[in-house]
Parts: sequence; C-alpha cells; structure tokens
Amino acid sequence: MYIKPATERPSIDTGLSNNNLQIPVIDLGRLAEGVVECRATMKAISDACREWGFFQVVNHGVSLELMARMREIWRAFFHLPMEKKQLYANSPKTYEGYGSRLGVDKAAILDWGDYFYLHLLPNSIKNIDKWPSLPTSCRETIEEYGNELVKLCGLLMKVMSISLGLDVGYLQEAFGGEEVGACMRVNYYPKCPQPELTLGLSSHSDPGGITVLLADDQVKGLQVRKGDNWVTVQPAPNAFIVNMGDQIQVLSNAMYKSVEHRVITNAKEERISIAFFYNPKCDLLLGPARQLVTPDRPPLYDSMTFNEYRLYIRKKGPRGKTQVESLKAA
Repeated sequence: MYIKPATERPSIDTGLSNNNLQIPVIDLGRLAEGVVECRATMKAISDACREWGFFQVVNHGVSLELMARMREIWRAFFHLPMEKKQLYANSPKTYEGYGSRLGVDKAAILDWGDYFYLHLLPNSIKNIDKWPSLPTSCRETIEEYGNELVKLCGLLMKVMSISLGLDVGYLQEAFGGEEVGACMRVNYYPKCPQPELTLGLSSHSDPGGITVLLADDQVKGLQVRKGDNWVTVQPAPNAFIVNMGDQIQVLSNAMYKSVEHRVITNAKEERISIAFFYNPKCDLLLGPARQLVTPDRPPLYDSMTFNEYRLYIRKKGPRGKTQVESLKAA
C-alpha cells in the first residue's frame, strides 16, 4: 500500500545536503534599499528561476510570530483524535478538507502522509466553515496568513515579470489580475518505520503558478531534483521556500522552469509543512508570452486553461514532470 517500486525509493543516506549543494537564499529586504540592490535581488531571483526553479527568501515581510503560530495550530490539528479530524474529511470529488490520498486511481501506491487542503481565493469558492475550528483561533490565523502570502506572491510576480523583460504587471494580469486563485495544502508526515521504502510525497512538479512553502524548521524532508541528483533542502532560519509551478514554465516559454521535487520520511521525527499555492484564474487560457516567442525560440507549449490542466493531474496523481511536458506543442 505504501511501498514504492525500487526505482522510486529514496536513498536516505546519499541525498546531497547543505555541505555540497543548496538552493539559493535571497534577501528580499534589499528590494527597498535602492536601485542597485533591487537589480541585484532581481538578478538573483531570475538566476534561481532559470537554474533551479527553487529558492529561499528571507526578510520577506511576513511576521515571524505569525509563521510560528501557523506551525503550532496545524501541529495541534493533526494531533487531534481521528474522529475530530474526520469531521473535515474530503472526498475524491471535493478534495478540500482532510485526507491522505492524491489522485483518484484506486491502485495507486499511497504516500506516507496526511494533508489538509483549503481554498483562499477567489472569495467565491472560499468556505471558512470547511476550515478547522480547532484549535482555538485557527481560522483567524489561516486568514491572516493567507492575506500576507498573497502580498508576498504579488511582489514576486512583479519581480519575475521585470526579470523576464515583460511589463511589471504582465504575469499578474496573465493570471487573472484580482481574480487569481490561492489555496493551501498543509502536510503532516508521521514517523515512518521504514523510510527507505516509501515517500512522504511522490516526485512531482507543482501544476500552478508559484508555491511558497513554510517548511518544518526542525526536520528536513524536501528534496529537489538537480540533474541526476536529489538535493535535500536545508531550510534557512525564518525563510520561505519558493518554487516555480508549471504555469510559470509555460508563460515564460520555459525560460523559468518548474522542477521535480519530493518528500522523504523520517523514522524518528514527524514533520509539518505548509504549502501556499498562487494560481491562475481557472478558466483563462494560458500559453507562452508572445514577447518571449522568437524565430529562434518558437512557442513550446499549446495553450490550456488551469482547470483543464488541474483535472488531468487530479486523475493521474503525482507523476514527475510528465504532465507539463505533455503540453509541448507538436
């Protein structure tokens, strides 16, 4: 049920660690310091998007107390008795709520983890009644945190637009302007007796736009593919981990890349992470920006709505980068 094929099993002891290779750490505080510092920060983000598809941000403007509070409330939720958590159980049709299965393939090998998925934007589909009411103040904290991360993603979208040579608001408008989507997936990975046989989350690239991850600050688990290697990410203190989703790869005509990543498990410690997804409006057609299409670099992808793409992934479950590669124009 949880044992992965030999080709997909992690090599727990040989993943590259912070001693030899790590994703970049970028100080966003410098964006407010002046033109030279701003250019340096934008170049660092651009380089990271091209070379890694992943980076960490510090001095991002989000309260450290709020970050700590989010970790605390979600750890408390996953420690509730099962009957309390089952009050928020999802289904293959709704996905929103508490669950443990990704995709609707009944024969799929499960990942070693539970999650809680909820919608934040657009407001028309946000339903706070589906959010946990325990622990106390959980809903208010989620709302506050979501608002702060929407602001952070808006800033990153501007920086990436300029770095691609586009108008400052291009990516935001391509995502639907004020009608963007935002959702959150909180992951709980319990202790695993045989971490070498399974994964907390199978290898995949994120289908949406930008992912901002609040990682567990005590237990490592996220691995990013770099060439033929899996790099175990060492979370920087007080940082968010940012990665590009498939829609940014499509819009940038593959100048910026989404990257495969996965989560390994731990025999001795549980782990919590909180992923915030900033996504396009679901019914907008997305394709490569025409400014990034040239005779030497034709459009690499056919256009598709995010809804169509998301439905495809929901049916198949996590499958590396095969989903976005399947969009490539003939």
